Amino acid sequence: MIPQDTIEQVRQATDIAQVIGEYVRLKKKGKNHWGLCPFHTEKTPSFSVSTDKQIFHC
Repeated sequence: MIPQDTIEQVRQATDIAQVIGEYVRLKKKGKNHWGLCPFHTEKTPSFSVSTDKQIFHC
């Protein structure tokens, strides 16, 4: 398992929206970025990326 302090170091050193944006077209709406989910086929963006929390969710 990856130590929690290592996970926090990676979160602080990277911008999750920039990394995911290399693979998914994202559009900023409010605090989050939105795009088409890369894990399933869809036409309406349901994939959200939070730069504040450094997480994504579909």
